[in-house]
Amino acid sequence: MTEIQPVGAKTLMVQGTTSDAGKSILVAGLCRVLARRGYKVAPFKPQNMALNSMVTRDGGEIGRAQALQAQACNLEPHTDMNPVLLKPSSDTGAQVIIHGKSLIELDARAYHDYKSVAMNAVMASHGRLSELYDHVIVEGAGSPAEINLRDNDIANMGFAEKVDCPVILIADIDRGGVFAHLVGTLQLLSESEQKRVTGFVINKFRGDMSLLKPGIDWLEAYTGKPVLGVLPYLHGLYLDAEDAVACEQILDEGHEQLKVVVPVFSRISNHTDFDALRLHPQIDLRFIGPGQAPPPADLIVLPGSKNVRRDLQWLRDNGWEEAIFRHLRYGGKLIGICGGYQMLGIRIDDPHGVEESAGSSEGLGLLEFATELQPEKQLRRVTGSLSFAPATVEGYEIHCGHSTGAALSHCAVKLSDGRHDGAISQDGQVLGTYLHGLFDHPQARDALFSWSGLLPSQQPGLGELREQELERLANAVERDIDCSTLFPGMNG
Repeated sequence: MTEIQPVGAKTLMVQGTTSDAGKSILVAGLCRVLARRGYKVAPFKPQNMALNSMVTRDGGEIGRAQALQAQACNLEPHTDMNPVLLKPSSDTGAQVIIHGKSLIELDARAYHDYKSVAMNAVMASHGRLSELYDHVIVEGAGSPAEINLRDNDIANMGFAEKVDCPVILIADIDRGGVFAHLVGTLQLLSESEQKRVTGFVINKFRGDMSLLKPGIDWLEAYTGKPVLGVLPYLHGLYLDAEDAVACEQILDEGHEQLKVVVPVFSRISNHTDFDALRLHPQIDLRFIGPGQAPPPADLIVLPGSKNVRRDLQWLRDNGWEEAIFRHLRYGGKLIGICGGYQMLGIRIDDPHGVEESAGSSEGLGLLEFATELQPEKQLRRVTGSLSFAPATVEGYEIHCGHSTGAALSHCAVKLSDGRHDGAISQDGQVLGTYLHGLFDHPQARDALFSWSGLLPSQQPGLGELREQELERLANAVERDIDCSTLFPGMNG
């Protein structure tokens, strides 16, 4: 199909009645539908609060969900797609990332005063996208009806009012109370914001549509707004989670399995690193939270962390240090990724108070190196190969630490730019790396499975799985959402 030339972007915003109502998924689905019709379309999220992020080609950091939505548009992710990213470092503070670069650490009250600066960044990015694309599909954050967050809002109706765009309101019926969510949210909006809502989408419906129809009729009559569609519960839909740890998996009992456990740190980051494991039928993946005893496993993986020293203490407080040493004594394998890698060393120093307060913490001492946290964050997209197997690795670095020591002479990954990354212990049981996405490429994934003691069956890589799932999602959106009302004149 011939690609349509830009004629002035048409911005549409998706807001939700709650967090995890389906905003990210609906935006991705709409983006893929428009891209399949030959339109130039881009995703946009004014403000994102998440510890799942990725590195763009232009060397910035954005939310993981916007990278997925860019793939739905057949685009490379760009920092303009998520101009403001907040990465919580404590219960009251967050790192503020503007146009992909970490600028400042603020508590909630200070950020409220900073929002005018953030809004300028939001409008600049939206303006650039509007000049380049036919459609900009915008994802809101949380709910627009949070009364305490309405003042100076840049993530939901504050943005929609500023750019004068229509809004779809989506709610998850699987949670229960879907009509109360939609009506209550609508009534808590101002009069002008209510007029901006063009209709509703109900997400994750399973059952007999004829039983839902009376509720839809009532909702439309009561609010005067149309229900634009009802998306079904798409069983086994595996797409990158924005922030919540996704635990659902399908195991193939007919094949040998590898037992993998991951501690869920208090500030776990980039847990999408484990999607390739969660989606592999031979991997029995367990996320273990606070107060849960670490179960027996073949492989333990220490994930990334936004506050490494605090999460290292969490590890010790929850009995993991003893469990890790016992695991290694019995021949198990251990991988540390990013912050988890730093924990494997002798010491972690934070002389500048990068993560919270200045100080030092003793590491697990499994690899002979030390890490110093530095104010300047390192952001890179990288390729390379495992040092111990002819297997391609594709990933990205997001870290403030600089590691040095004898263990690094036995690296884990040889990078295409000539650098070496990470380390492997002399006995071959412990591996550490700064690379997020370590398991995404099928060659690296299978080599690491073999290193851990599993002979894996052939499975597609994570990129191919994402593409299959985006097509399945777009099919559902095209079938069950009234796209012709949302996009008048859409190509057939």
